[in-house]
Amino acid sequence: MGAIIDDMMKETIVSQRRTRMQAGRGDDGLGPSSDIGARLRALYGAVQEEGVPDHLLDLLEKLDSAEQAQKVKSIPRDGE
Repeated sequence: MGAIIDDMMKETIVSQRRTRMQAGRGDDGLGPSSDIGARLRALYGAVQEEGVPDHLLDLLEKLDSAEQAQKVKSIPRDGE
């Protein structure tokens, strides 16, 4: 009985979606072709093109150095 109800609910949902699409109400303005989508793509592209600040690069270099130093300390040496 539960499977029949689930199937009926699915059919109802699909039917409602078709009706909205046919009535022209399917596009809520948030799709990839919308004005908001275009603005978000432009913003994302601008962020991708920005360079990494020097102070952040310096911090990353310090982190790499600290990790390398930690690896050297954890390697067992002969006779120790």
